[in-house]
Amino acid sequence: MNLLKTLIFTVLIPGTVTILLPSLLLPPAPAPRPFTPLNYLGVLAVALGACVYFWCAWDFATAGRGTPLPLDPPKELVVRGLYRHVRNPMYSGVLSILFGESLLFGSRALAVYALGFLVAYTLIVLFYEEPVLRRKFGEPYERYCRAVPRWLPRLSAHGTGR
Repeated sequence: MNLLKTLIFTVLIPGTVTILLPSLLLPPAPAPRPFTPLNYLGVLAVALGACVYFWCAWDFATAGRGTPLPLDPPKELVVRGLYRHVRNPMYSGVLSILFGESLLFGSRALAVYALGFLVAYTLIVLFYEEPVLRRKFGEPYERYCRAVPRWLPRLSAHGTGR
């Protein structure tokens, strides 16, 4: 059931943020132009961001026994997969998609939109999510915060002894 709820959430929220709203910011279909290296980099960033998001959503549903929806959050602290390297990989995945789209379509408007989401995600994490997680999970979350960086991933994983 968590996987189904996560899929519905993904279509409604990240789908709106990464597909619907960006499509509204783009001008009507311009004449085709040749792909540049930046366009290819954009495709790579979008694909990587989507993989990151879906991996994290899977971990929320299976290991955390919840969803990315704040009304139905994970019941267990998720510290496996990408969460062993960085505390907010799902947001990083969505941001990778947004910045990738700005490169793919060569759009300054999409780059500004992505920067706006970077600011919004930072404020949400600092002033809502982290305080809620501290109250919910207590000392295990505090240890996790001390061991795993918020935004920039480490190469070695938390808890592996490496």
